[in-house]
Amino acid sequence: MSNSTKIAIVYDWMDKVGGVERMLVTLAQMYPDADWYTSYIDRDKAKWIDKILNPKSEFLKKIHTSFIQKFPSFIKSSRILSLPFYPYAFESFDFRSYDTVISITSSFAKSVITQPHTKHICILLTPTRWLWSHVDEYQKEIPTFSGMTWVKTGFKKWDYIAAQRPDSIISISQTVADRCLIYYNRESTVIYPPFDTAYWARFKNKDERLLRFTRNDNEKYFLIVSRLEPYKKVDIAIQAFASMPDKHLVIVGKGTQSSQLKKMAGSNIKFIQNASDIELAHLYSNAQALIMPQEEDFGYVSLEAQFFGCPVISFNKGGACETVVNGKTGTFFNEQSAKAMRYAVAQFKPDKYNLDVGGEIFSKFSKKIFISEITKIV
Repeated sequence: MSNSTKIAIVYDWMDKVGGVERMLVTLAQMYPDADWYTSYIDRDKAKWIDKILNPKSEFLKKIHTSFIQKFPSFIKSSRILSLPFYPYAFESFDFRSYDTVISITSSFAKSVITQPHTKHICILLTPTRWLWSHVDEYQKEIPTFSGMTWVKTGFKKWDYIAAQRPDSIISISQTVADRCLIYYNRESTVIYPPFDTAYWARFKNKDERLLRFTRNDNEKYFLIVSRLEPYKKVDIAIQAFASMPDKHLVIVGKGTQSSQLKKMAGSNIKFIQNASDIELAHLYSNAQALIMPQEEDFGYVSLEAQFFGCPVISFNKGGACETVVNGKTGTFFNEQSAKAMRYAVAQFKPDKYNLDVGGEIFSKFSKKIFISEITKIV
């Protein structure tokens, strides 16, 4: 790639912070002159932008939003209300002046239209969940979906066509690559997201106390770090801990299910809506184990936990099977139910796990490898 190559990076929406956003920071560092495109941006929620090395004001100037940006907040913040507009939003972007377009998507960004002279590389986070892999869960958790059969049929056809537009697809895990082949009939290259050990090492030896979460120093707790959305299955963990009042659970995250989950929780469960990375480091370092009830596409938080010596208890499906070494850095439960999780937690013995093995894992997910492999394709 020459220095004069003009690059555009496209992401579905900039309104949250999660594992994916850590990858976006790396891409911004790799391609500081790239222009960014998204359906809309919420600066108050897109805190990952604060980690960009470029001055924030300069980076923000490079972000181009669609007409959805002008919609009222109650529409933008609702995936249901804004759903009909996303295909038009991404198909309306003009990429004729770019040599390369990199789309990062779990839904709509892959649908951008490019000219033959422009290379389109898609980093696939997962085929659209509510259309393919998690249809039943969305219908069960979101009543509106049950009456949208004709809408889903149309979107499914469109989504399949959109998935044929990229010249090449990169999947973030073998789990996603398998889905890509099944649902989109496309082969893809697996390149794992970067885990920045140098960044997290800055917090490893710090012993700063949390500002917004006070606990007894001798209290033992389990930990969940997740967006509070239906497919994350945090409700299963709350149900499991409801019958284990002697065990404590800390849940870090926010989302559309925040209020509902808090109403379900007993006194042995505490919530932290926002946590800085230094606070996450403290929580990982002191937790009995990280719990992952969901089927992850990749599972970045499992790497964070292991880096700080925290073993993982995970559902035995999805990306966690690629990031956790069973019996050494964590353990799995085979049924996505409160009963199965309760049994896994009750049987869990933290001293059994050898987190030294984690060093081997982090080398596979290194930032250096990610940069090298992406650069070869771009």
